[in-house]
Amino acid sequence: MDNIQYLSQFNLLQSLTIEDLIEMDEMTSITVIPKKTFIQTPESFSEGLYFVKKGKVRLYKLSEEGKQFTSDILGEGNVFGVMNIISFGTRDHYIETIEESHICLMSKDRFENFLMQRPRFMMNLLQVLSDRISAMSRLTQNLALGGLHDKILHILMKLSNQFGLTSMDRDEYCKIDFPLSHQEIANLVGATREAVTVALQELSEQKRIKTGFKTIYIHKKMLLQN
Repeated sequence: MDNIQYLSQFNLLQSLTIEDLIEMDEMTSITVIPKKTFIQTPESFSEGLYFVKKGKVRLYKLSEEGKQFTSDILGEGNVFGVMNIISFGTRDHYIETIEESHICLMSKDRFENFLMQRPRFMMNLLQVLSDRISAMSRLTQNLALGGLHDKILHILMKLSNQFGLTSMDRDEYCKIDFPLSHQEIANLVGATREAVTVALQELSEQKRIKTGFKTIYIHKKMLLQN
């Protein structure tokens, strides 16, 4: 599969013509990055816009005590990075692959000129940025005001909307389609692993979730009623 076929599968790029995609292909490089590999650290940051063609990446920060806080998990079709005219706020983040990932990098100077000539694509990009800001605002409010159960359920609903798999046998539970340890959930909600383990057990007893080894299923209908 060549780069143009790769690019044409991004929802963000559906507003572009074949000619536009050919031009974008000329300023795009695709790199296959192994699992658990840093794409960026705060020290290695460089300006550019990245698309996740395949795989999943985690964005997180470190506190002064070295504690991780995961700010987002991005899957196929998502975009991140920083340029002069647009920023997804990832400059001071660690960005690490959760699984083997195919990452597209846009040439900064040529891409900024490309954006200025295509207002519809620019509007699509701004919509993605607006959605990301809104989601982060809701997350921040939930983490600031909610109890631990609420924080965990908010995060699990968000991940389910991004990566959920609905069972074909009419099971009411939806699987979050990537390994998710108790420590990784703790990093997402800013809590200790021990507290998260207890909360997950209580939520499981309430039938709001089901758990397995690094696997979470959520009962969406039940959660939406609360």
